[in-house]
Amino acid sequence: MSPEQRRDLITRLSRPADEILPSKRTLRWVREFRIVLMVGSVAVLVPWTAYLAVTLPRLYVAHNWDRTWVGFDILLLVMLTATGVLGFLRRQLLGPAAFATGVLLICDAWFDVMTAHGEDKMVSILTALLVELPLAAVLIAGSLQVLRLTAARLWYLDSGQHSWQVRIPVPSQADRAVSGNGRRFGPRIR
Repeated sequence: MSPEQRRDLITRLSRPADEILPSKRTLRWVREFRIVLMVGSVAVLVPWTAYLAVTLPRLYVAHNWDRTWVGFDILLLVMLTATGVLGFLRRQLLGPAAFATGVLLICDAWFDVMTAHGEDKMVSILTALLVELPLAAVLIAGSLQVLRLTAARLWYLDSGQHSWQVRIPVPSQADRAVSGNGRRFGPRIR
């Protein structure tokens, strides 16, 4: 079978999206709401960040410093454990868990380095460069590989395409469209 024939067979055998998804109207409203929410968040965050850059004091005594870091490390521990268990069990939730854990590791490295001083500064930099950032890269790359593998197995991703080009497989006019290079990004829903 050719890739197009396999794609067509998968589409014909797949469970109809109408059985598992809300109405197209609801899906469209939720999608538009999320887009407006993200655009609005960016529009608010840009001036807020500029304001903070100008007004925040360079030195600040933080309250609950110990609880903040212990709480963050507990969250990181939970996410690392969940990622390990989901990977061991070979579950699809591994992708989002690994991605989120990688992002938390990047945040941990950033705040460790930025808040350290004196002798702790070098330890924070070395820990970030040798442990946290490499582990974050492995986790994020792994999560993207799971996405890519899943999309390729379902014939949503052709050879040479990137993971970011995979469309969400929902019934809509956008999924029925063909990209400029002639490849489909998602299945046709009949």
